Amino acid sequence: MIKVSIITLGCKVNSYESDAMAGLLRSRGFEVVPEGEKADIFIVNTCSVTNIADRKSRQMISRCLKLDSDAPVIVTGCWSQREPDAAMALPGVRAVVGNNEKSRIADIVAEIVDGEGPVCCVGDIMKATSFDYMSAVSEGRTRAFLKIQDGCNRFCTYCAIPYARGRIRSRTPESVRLELEKLNDLGFVEVVLTGIHLTDYGKDLGGADLTDVLDCLEGLDNIKRLRFGSLEPHGMTDKLISRIASDCRVCRQFHLSLQSGSTSVLERMRRGYTADEYADVVDSIRSAYGREADRVAITTDIIAGFVGETYAEHMETMDFMRRIGFARVHVFPYSRRSGTAADKLPGQLTNNEKAERAKELIALGHELEYGFLKSFIGRDEKVLIESKQKDGLYFGFTDSYARVLSLYGEPNELKDVRIKSITEDKNGELSLLSDNCRRDTLEQGL
Repeated sequence: MIKVSIITLGCKVNSYESDAMAGLLRSRGFEVVPEGEKADIFIVNTCSVTNIADRKSRQMISRCLKLDSDAPVIVTGCWSQREPDAAMALPGVRAVVGNNEKSRIADIVAEIVDGEGPVCCVGDIMKATSFDYMSAVSEGRTRAFLKIQDGCNRFCTYCAIPYARGRIRSRTPESVRLELEKLNDLGFVEVVLTGIHLTDYGKDLGGADLTDVLDCLEGLDNIKRLRFGSLEPHGMTDKLISRIASDCRVCRQFHLSLQSGSTSVLERMRRGYTADEYADVVDSIRSAYGREADRVAITTDIIAGFVGETYAEHMETMDFMRRIGFARVHVFPYSRRSGTAADKLPGQLTNNEKAERAKELIALGHELEYGFLKSFIGRDEKVLIESKQKDGLYFGFTDSYARVLSLYGEPNELKDVRIKSITEDKNGELSLLSDNCRRDTLEQGL
């Protein structure tokens, strides 16, 4: 049996598509082996969100050749979509597959096995008008991912992703329902909706929106939780917020992309909202939950050191983080991307300046996360247990995506626990401890 290894870089959308490709390959009789094992064919699903991601994608292709120098490599994903010629020119690469052609992966692997190639199957993604339907079941996971949308029409000045993913394309509500039925029948407790620009879902379908996706849950009793991936503030309408807050299965964690807390920086980014407008959306979400507002987690992404950012603008972002009280913040130093509008703007900061500002943002984010988690102490929470750690403790997440460690539990179990304290591991990751945990079972306690 031909062994195929899929290596995935980047976002949850890429992870979903890798799982879907694995399913297509298994259905054709190929054996999909874990990443890091030797294989007859390697597939590298690349990322292009930053220059570092581009470099890691190329390095991963080289790493495959170290495992087996004779094994052909197939490259797909955002980096190869943007730079197919560069991908095809790398040693060992026998095929390059576009983002909207991943559903053809089994045919392409079969061609490589038959000795055909090289194969370049990369179309003009900006002309793609149809959603590339694939079904994915994540083996060994307790949370299932469901991709319902692809592409982005926003064209923020710093972002290369629209050029790698094309314009918005949505899975029909009927198809969403069918996929949810499969996941429900398989016993998944939590489903995470993913997409490149989730809040634009349905704009290409004649008026559908995320409320139609929520309606697809009706009658599916095994699915207890529905979680959204990354959301955009300008898509959080009063209608959507009200519908979300009224559905007890929707997780109270909203990853609401920010990128900067300075309105002048947001204008240069072409984000389409001001800092105050973002804050208004957060206020609307929290108000919709009434007395439960303090259990709502607002998480976000922030870019450090965008083009022309003054230190005063950086401090505006720091102040805005405190104003919102984020539960978690992912910080990325600005990465200059060729072909984007920001690449041509004056006032590029040095790497040292970006790194220093990122360091300050990360430190504040850690402080805010600790403050959010502290509010859980003494509370009773439902935790979806995911797996067992090496130290013998089980870990899982509350619906507001707070990580909890417990001495007891089973994967895919919704367990009632009382939160006792907070702990921090050697990598700086914060977790909550349930009341059945002993502090001495952990490497480091706070």
